[in-house]
Amino acid sequence: MIIEQIYTGCLAQGAYYIESDGEAAIIDPLREVQPYIEKAERRGASIKYVFETHFHADFVSGHKDLSAKTGAPIVFGPTSMKMGFDAIIAEDGQEFQLGKAKFRVIHTPGHTMESTCYLLTNEEGKEEALFTGDTLFIGDVGRPDLAQKVVKDLTQDKLAGHLYDSLRNKIMPLADDIIVYPAHGAGSACGKNMSKETTDTLGNQKKTNYALQEMTKEEFIKEVTTGLTPPPSYFPQNVMMNIQGYDSIDEVLNRGINPLSPAAFEAAANETGAVLLDTRAAQVFAKGFVPNSINIGIDGSFAVWVGALIPDLKQEILIIAEEGREEEVVTRLARVGYDHAIGFLKGGFEAWKSEGKEVDTITSISAGELASLMEKDQNLEVLDVRKNSEFLSEHVLGAENAPLDYINESMSKVDKDKTYYVHCAGGYRSMIFVSILKARGFENLIDVKGGFAAIKDSGDIKVSDYVCPTTLL
Repeated sequence: MIIEQIYTGCLAQGAYYIESDGEAAIIDPLREVQPYIEKAERRGASIKYVFETHFHADFVSGHKDLSAKTGAPIVFGPTSMKMGFDAIIAEDGQEFQLGKAKFRVIHTPGHTMESTCYLLTNEEGKEEALFTGDTLFIGDVGRPDLAQKVVKDLTQDKLAGHLYDSLRNKIMPLADDIIVYPAHGAGSACGKNMSKETTDTLGNQKKTNYALQEMTKEEFIKEVTTGLTPPPSYFPQNVMMNIQGYDSIDEVLNRGINPLSPAAFEAAANETGAVLLDTRAAQVFAKGFVPNSINIGIDGSFAVWVGALIPDLKQEILIIAEEGREEEVVTRLARVGYDHAIGFLKGGFEAWKSEGKEVDTITSISAGELASLMEKDQNLEVLDVRKNSEFLSEHVLGAENAPLDYINESMSKVDKDKTYYVHCAGGYRSMIFVSILKARGFENLIDVKGGFAAIKDSGDIKVSDYVCPTTLL
């Protein structure tokens, strides 16, 4: 028997490939399903089931495409939700044979009402692994405030109460040596403060996970709901795509991987309401870019920030990327439901520049340069665009927190007539922030290279005393 975790760092998401005696199951697949199909083919196995732990909010699952391409049925736990595709709605306790192994459905409402764990009994008849979705993470549990955005009459307190019961009655009675395989790790917005570890024994989680310690239901509800911030706006839209269905990934790729000459790209930009999305590295972007384009680097938490900052999943997008990475960009957009990329700049920014087209730049300075400027002017305006929890933990004295997560509110803090020095943790988010505001007519924002890490390392700028954050949301 084989259990393989297929972890995608930019989404902090774990999908799973399980195989026994020539039969395979995929749990919580990503949108691009061909790698799962090819893996099974290389091993001479057939995909028998596509298991879904719940209706995902932070990414669009590949369940529909994978089922269509392989004939494997989609399996959800108990739910009354009407779906836009065929699926097996399993009962609590129902078993599914996979070769010489078997899965048992354990309905665990709380993160969402249909949330389900799958308990794997191995070929020797021993309960070996628990695929927990967003019910139980390593060091955390799923946040209970997301399903209320989709289902009426649900509140986060009601969901937290269900989660308490699910954990105590369904999960904690299981054997300590069972391995926990969650759907997410550190960096996901589906929990408050997950561990960087992506698997653990259930016994160790019973000892170390705050949510599994002895407490009343009321204490648990307070614990898991404290510190929650509003989820990204794309979450409910992803949920509905996962319930109702979506365009085939092949259609999305055909639409998006459309090479446009600089002239055609410019015409498309002028004739549509497309967002110009430049996915190059922050400092490369700063040195020159297509006017009015925004920078969200592909080598970072790309899909998460696209989802947080572009509110409409149907928004048309024109792509500027490093040559050869255009398909990767379209694929990663599709992972979070942005299916309407309409083309990319053929030859990248260099082609645009060589055609003599207008070019814009962003000023970016080092932490040392910032320190020199602050020494001369004690009233220098510093904007920290990290999350509020990061800012409260440690920040430049006198800086103002303007989180990128809530850019429309943060923008209201910026006076177009003043100069601001903008930083994040390492330089990725600050360039996003500056590029978006520049596209909206803010010309006096200067990026600080290397972010707070470089500022602190310099030792020349006063920062607040460190306070351990209680949540990373």
